[in-house]
Amino acid sequence: MNSTDTLALLPLLLLAATAVVVMLGIAVKRSHALTATLTLIGLAASFLSVFAVAPLVPRQVTSLLLIDGYALFYLGLIIVSAAAVAVLSYQYFAKHDGQREELYLLLLLATLGCGVLVTSVHFASFLLGLEVLSISLYGMVAYFTGRGQALEAGIKYLILASASAAFLLFGMALIYAATGAMALSSVRALTLGGSSLALLLPGIALSVTGIGFKLGVVPFHLWTPDVYQGAPAPVAAFVATTSKTAVVALLFRYLAAAPQQSTAVFFLFSVIAVASMFAGNLLALRQDNVKRVLAYSSIAHFGYILVAFLAGSTMAAGAVAFYLVAYTVTILTAFGIVTVLSTSEGDADDLEDYRGLFWRRPVLASVFTAVLLSLAGIPATMGFVGKFYILASGANASAWPLIIVLVLTSVIGLFYYLRIVVTLFSAAPDRQFSMQRLEWGSAFVLVGLAVLLIWFGVYPAPLLNLIQATIGRLN
Repeated sequence: MNSTDTLALLPLLLLAATAVVVMLGIAVKRSHALTATLTLIGLAASFLSVFAVAPLVPRQVTSLLLIDGYALFYLGLIIVSAAAVAVLSYQYFAKHDGQREELYLLLLLATLGCGVLVTSVHFASFLLGLEVLSISLYGMVAYFTGRGQALEAGIKYLILASASAAFLLFGMALIYAATGAMALSSVRALTLGGSSLALLLPGIALSVTGIGFKLGVVPFHLWTPDVYQGAPAPVAAFVATTSKTAVVALLFRYLAAAPQQSTAVFFLFSVIAVASMFAGNLLALRQDNVKRVLAYSSIAHFGYILVAFLAGSTMAAGAVAFYLVAYTVTILTAFGIVTVLSTSEGDADDLEDYRGLFWRRPVLASVFTAVLLSLAGIPATMGFVGKFYILASGANASAWPLIIVLVLTSVIGLFYYLRIVVTLFSAAPDRQFSMQRLEWGSAFVLVGLAVLLIWFGVYPAPLLNLIQATIGRLN
């Protein structure tokens, strides 16, 4: 490595340095406000460094990491979403007694793991980034050890994630035995045939098992609703958005060609996509817990993303990128509303907590309505534009059966989204609700996300141009 390589790694180095500073700060003096401030300063510096290193890309840093436009785009998205989670966490954890500072350390480490994932070009860096992310999430999910649901969710995530890591490692070993290489690009460049087929296909299947768990797609989805419900609301937002964005970015970069090269791989991902779209939407219909609704909804949305993944074109890469941005903005806003309405006794995740919300908190209810309409793919929201590009990329590849399933399951999804909307505008119940004061930082994040949700839904050109200039370089 030389000085230019070091500079290219500046966003990751700043994330790591911030984690060290926060850890030392906690050791010297426990202060929730100081720890949150240091976290946000470090995330802001890391985000700004993305622009500083942009003129240097593409840059291969050893055999493990590649810094290019694609990686920088997703790094920026990951850092911004982590900063939003940090701001929301400040108000949320300020309501609770106990030690709160270590949450920000875990958040920084998880963000660093996500950053390593989107820049990985080698099995070693892939596994390292994934484990840094996973181990941090174990602590974040079960952070409230005194809350039964959180501890249960953390244990479930720990056990199932450990099992999925074993599948992933075994799959990597088989792929290495078949290709003789540890570089992830060998998976994209492979030709499925010959004597290595017996090792290669099982290796890909086992790897998909490990990755499918992280994405929460069917049939690896069983942990999703329990973890979303049990985890603190800001942590659930991070699990739903930032961590999954990193895995999708890695998956699309290096496996985008695989479905087109192998009928077996295409069939495997098609079954997962169709099952995720149906199961996610059908299971959400009977849920009375908002966090569980969002969990099942996420299963369906990542099924939609797999439709573009199966299309496997440059247009598909842009469609996935736009959809991930739309999904991140929408879900962060949804969990942000859950966060600000939650109390020290528990999260505001029961559907009855939102009955008549418009008559008590009209702005929050209006923003939540926009979120639900975006998730449903209603025009004038980012969700509509994102779903349109997913459909367009599928049509471009003539994946008509998948498109039909996507449209049909989207109609099913309308029912449970509109059910929550109706609840928001129903008559206010007789029982009294605790009116939580909206802290200015959380208010700023929610307003900013709501503006992006509508702005890019009405005028998506700036974001599309940015995606074309960065993601368009993926080849």
